[in-house]
Amino acid sequence: MQNKNLSKFLSLILRHQPEVLNLNMDKNGWVDLDELLEKLNASGKKVTLEKIQEVVATNQKQRFKIDEINNRIRANQGHSINVDVELEEKVPPPILYHGTAIKNLEIIRKEGLKKMNRQHVHLSQDYETAIKVGGRHGKPIILKIDCNQMIDDGFKFFLSENKVWLTDSVDVKYIEFE
Repeated sequence: MQNKNLSKFLSLILRHQPEVLNLNMDKNGWVDLDELLEKLNASGKKVTLEKIQEVVATNQKQRFKIDEINNRIRANQGHSINVDVELEEKVPPPILYHGTAIKNLEIIRKEGLKKMNRQHVHLSQDYETAIKVGGRHGKPIILKIDCNQMIDDGFKFFLSENKVWLTDSVDVKYIEFE
């Protein structure tokens, strides 16, 4: 199985649908590596521990984490299933960015940013990352988020292991549109 395909499949099962392989996932999103390997191979996907370790280490977005003793794996963020990846509240920089496609602009202007089918709204610390994220679905639109005002108004922020800033929602009043 190619790294890109394995990474996409791991995203599917570790962030959204562990039932595809009937995986046992704990409340923090961890899956036993031996069980994962067994079920991947039983499903016809020829995968080794070394291959999974390579995908985790080389994934550009650092979406996955293997625990310190090499027994378990989980996704760092982006879940649509209810898991607690043990995020700590952090103070963000004054400005964060959100990349989206132009087709989403009308609804965002009305309703702000919502987590939709995920647990959090994802924000980027740098403009370039937001462009990449927004460009996945067409011409990117970059939104500038006033984090200082959000904090003053009681919003909480979290920083995932792979440096994605997370919050529950972003009201329109905190968004500067391009």
